[in-house]
Amino acid sequence: MAFAPMGPEASFFRVLDQHRVSLIESLKEGRGEGPRKEASSSEVLTSIENIIQEIITSLARNEAPFLTLDNRSNWENIKFEDSVGLQMIHHCTTKKIKSDSAQSAQRFALILKILSMIYKLVQSNTYATKRDIYYTDIQLFGNQSVVDNIINDISCMLKVPRRNLHILSTSKGLIAGNLSYIEEDGTKVNCTCGSTVVAVPSNIQGIRNLATDAKFLLIVEKDATFQRLLDDNFCNKLSPCIIITGKGVPDLNTRLLVKKLWDTFHLPIFTLVDADPHGIEIMCIYKYGSMSMSFEAHNLTVPTIRWLGLLPSDIERLNIPRGTLIPLTKRDQMKLDSILKRPYITSQPFWKKEMEIMAELKMKAEIQALTFISSDYLSRVYLPNKLQFGGWI
Repeated sequence: MAFAPMGPEASFFRVLDQHRVSLIESLKEGRGEGPRKEASSSEVLTSIENIIQEIITSLARNEAPFLTLDNRSNWENIKFEDSVGLQMIHHCTTKKIKSDSAQSAQRFALILKILSMIYKLVQSNTYATKRDIYYTDIQLFGNQSVVDNIINDISCMLKVPRRNLHILSTSKGLIAGNLSYIEEDGTKVNCTCGSTVVAVPSNIQGIRNLATDAKFLLIVEKDATFQRLLDDNFCNKLSPCIIITGKGVPDLNTRLLVKKLWDTFHLPIFTLVDADPHGIEIMCIYKYGSMSMSFEAHNLTVPTIRWLGLLPSDIERLNIPRGTLIPLTKRDQMKLDSILKRPYITSQPFWKKEMEIMAELKMKAEIQALTFISSDYLSRVYLPNKLQFGGWI
């Protein structure tokens, strides 16, 4: 590949290369399953037709029709596998959305409306964004989150990935570094660090001819930190590498892209998040998934992701002044307690230790706290040392 930037000497990447070898060896041992098979358009259409047929049958019997949805908000319906993350169990508890109930009649109608829109999209092989659907009837839907939630419910009900419903989400993520690809419309994209960054595509399924020489992928929690790394010329100084940000809690497309890069290249992937419960939560979403999207875990999670920083233990190790730290709020403490109770924490003793350090300190730290040491400490010292000497957990 014709990527110009020259990074460190080859010896710098020795530990990273060893880490990559161990990841690939784990794959050869057959741990975990790959992404689930895509559903064809005809299969999606048939599934929707079956639902409508059941409703018609109920009406013909003079019975009030209802829809049965898997309960996506109950931990009892979630199981954890180290090689996959959080996934919904096959025989989970369900909830009925009744057409004759004052509490659920409107939701029943909204689900049918969006199902009909999905049917038309799939049938005509066209695509729409979640925002497009919301704007077809703002008054009816009320707010965007109602549409988002129903689309996820439909995806779960039909047992197909959301992209097979021909519904796309607007991407908020950004990517830079040693990566090129061709978008579905034929546009050639080169993400090499420059004055501008590349937005994560809205149709990850459609990108092709991905190419990279990157030694690692760094997921950055916050846009401000991502931009600072670009300003510090991080991609060129540690070339070849890729950096990506979901600007906080990642959208579906950013997660799909991280997953696609892992499946395609088996790169070591690291996270750089604030040393606070919110940052840890975001890292867990990339690595193990979320309860609400557990039905699509095989297409979204990357359990090989490692925590690079900012670690709570770094606070004392680097003598970060207490004045730059922020006290944990009651909400922070509740979030921390919640994460510590999750099923995947038993398989991550080093993560648990770090969270216990945070709980003991009763303080949290943003990545920006490192600027107290020096303005470019993050890109000049902290990250290079961690990457060179294996400072991840």
